[in-house]
Amino acid sequence: MSAIEIGRVPDSERTQSPLDLFWIWAGADIVATTFAVGASLTPAFETRTALALMLVGSFAGALLIAALAPLGPKLGVPSIIAARAALGIRGAGVIALVMYVTNFAWIAINNVIAASACAAVMGGPSSERAWAFGLGILSTLIVAGGPGLVARTDRVAVPVLFAIAVGMTVACLRLEPAAAATAATAAPSMSLLRGFDVVAGYQASWILMFSDYSRYTRSGRGSFIAVFLGLGLTSAWLMPLGFLAAQAAQSPDPAAMMAALGLGAWGGLLMAFGTLTTNFVNIYLSALAWKSLLPRSSQTTALWVTGLVGAALSLLSRAWLDRYADFMLVLGGVFVPVGGILIARYFFDRRPVDPDALYDPNGEHARNGGFSIPGFAGWLAGAAVYYGIGAAGGTLPALFTATIVFVLVTRLSAARPSGT
Repeated sequence: MSAIEIGRVPDSERTQSPLDLFWIWAGADIVATTFAVGASLTPAFETRTALALMLVGSFAGALLIAALAPLGPKLGVPSIIAARAALGIRGAGVIALVMYVTNFAWIAINNVIAASACAAVMGGPSSERAWAFGLGILSTLIVAGGPGLVARTDRVAVPVLFAIAVGMTVACLRLEPAAAATAATAAPSMSLLRGFDVVAGYQASWILMFSDYSRYTRSGRGSFIAVFLGLGLTSAWLMPLGFLAAQAAQSPDPAAMMAALGLGAWGGLLMAFGTLTTNFVNIYLSALAWKSLLPRSSQTTALWVTGLVGAALSLLSRAWLDRYADFMLVLGGVFVPVGGILIARYFFDRRPVDPDALYDPNGEHARNGGFSIPGFAGWLAGAAVYYGIGAAGGTLPALFTATIVFVLVTRLSAARPSGT
């Protein structure tokens, strides 16, 4: 885990290679939640349709994040600071707050996934909540131990998850055709475009990381390729594994999936170990958002508040896992329009962006109380379209709506000195 730093990265420190950037994104996406996206689609689609959907959705969503990644080398600032050019200083703060709150849910999901696997080995279903809370505290303690402890844990966890993914791949290839081709029919179906929203919603949840790591790289083109392949390839690999495993188990429960693939309880425990380490990233992002909102606050406070609230939420129920697809749809409606207004500001708006001005509390990005009218108009319009369309599929309409509204409102207010 890197130090929490929201300042601009000097040119002399942009020494990270595109290959290193690729491994950062690939490692971040080799997580149990990526399997869970595929598993959440099993009640609705037959195998071929689902596999095509996950392939297209994985790379389409990765393209959105990758398109913004070159802003890292160009500006040298983290994503939440770059967002100030489109939303204003306080407007970007609202996005930071949203990200901070949604990370509580991500932490709870990871705790529930890990708890399911651990309870299958010791304690049974009735012990899942205790496992979830205890594992949540454990992951927070590891982060509190500092970057060295996190790094040592990750050196073990990332290869473990990679090995699990390889094992699941081999096991899925050995599944009997009947087990791999029959989807459950008890749950209500989902439209094809709504399924695309689920996959794209997961990818869009990475939107506020688009420049956090690429700002340490010099090449804009290299950053684009690294992020696109790192996020796209891993999602296109792991989501189908989750789908096939859940289909074979007739359940999205991680322990049941491991058992159905013949990987047993130990496979589940290894997944639980790897899953916990993904919370390191969530806690890091939350601390970064916290520091952007309260620069003088304690990093330790942000860390423990995030970890404890996430652990407490995991006590509620297994609904975090059972309603996983719904959570992806909520995230899609929030973050897809953010991608649209960022694309509009940086690719269709000809006004240059001064990185230093993004930090100026009295500069152009502090006008209108720190809220950009075009930015919020685009964000709200895109979200309204996404949620309004519903089953018809809102990802692309919301993205286009947010982009167009931002451009139109910017042009209409161009002559006004208060425009952002």
